Amino acid sequence: MSKQENALEQLDPQVYQLFDQYVHSQISRRQFLQKVGKYAIAGLTAQGILALLAPNYAHAIQIPISDARVSVEMVQYESPKSNTQIIAQLSTPVNQEHRLPGVVVVHENRGLNPYIADVGRRASVEGFIAIAPDALSPLGGYPGNDDDGRTMQRKRDKNDMLHEFIAAYDYLYNHPQCNGCIGVVGFCFGGWVSNMMATRISGLKAAVPFYGTQPTAEEVATIQAPLLIQYGDDDERVNAGWPDYEKALKAHGKDYQVHFYPNSKHGFHNDSTPRFNPETAALAWQRTIDFFKKNLVHS
Repeated sequence: MSKQENALEQLDPQVYQLFDQYVHSQISRRQFLQKVGKYAIAGLTAQGILALLAPNYAHAIQIPISDARVSVEMVQYESPKSNTQIIAQLSTPVNQEHRLPGVVVVHENRGLNPYIADVGRRASVEGFIAIAPDALSPLGGYPGNDDDGRTMQRKRDKNDMLHEFIAAYDYLYNHPQCNGCIGVVGFCFGGWVSNMMATRISGLKAAVPFYGTQPTAEEVATIQAPLLIQYGDDDERVNAGWPDYEKALKAHGKDYQVHFYPNSKHGFHNDSTPRFNPETAALAWQRTIDFFKKNLVHS
């Protein structure tokens, strides 16, 4: 076991709850450091705990931009309802003779960081043309670190951002290499976007929200896409909304599956942070790909 892994094992579970509050803007950086100080362990200060929990993107890249299996480019499209231009990573499998199903990949609450861009390329390796937009585009794009990214994203209206991801669906739908069968997968804020895109887009073929907050019962009535809903079992804040969501899904006869992954925190799929659970992340991602292949490839 590495020194870092040993330190992580010694952290009090409350540290992760405080970190979740911090990264979701419920407490400030200063408040986090003040509160987490009492959980400091030998040789690890409050600042050291924050550094330990910070993402390591270089370590987590699975599909580099240079991967020979995918063609990667940055594209720009217009979002008419928010009246803005959005920059996005477009990943396409190479050597494909036929038009492909598409996937919109929606980032967390900090813009298109390297982890989410990598997820877009992972989807492409599986046979999908994948677009990963950056909702921070109107402010200059992802700034290179998550703290500033979160600050920037808080300046944006979340419904404007929702319209911009819906416009990404339209971009894929009209792309000459896309066959028009499109799904969405999103994480955290992107999980909420995935839920909401299912309520807004009648032609959406599949939605996979990872630990996303839920739409209202009235909004659930308009969902037509099948849903694969994924939660960590150790995510009290987001999971609190599930009972009402499930009640509405059942009341309206919607097509859904839900999985609660054991020993998994909010953000368990993000392999750049210590909240990552490699076993449940791999299972959840395989279920995602299988779900897309069932509903996009064979639809």
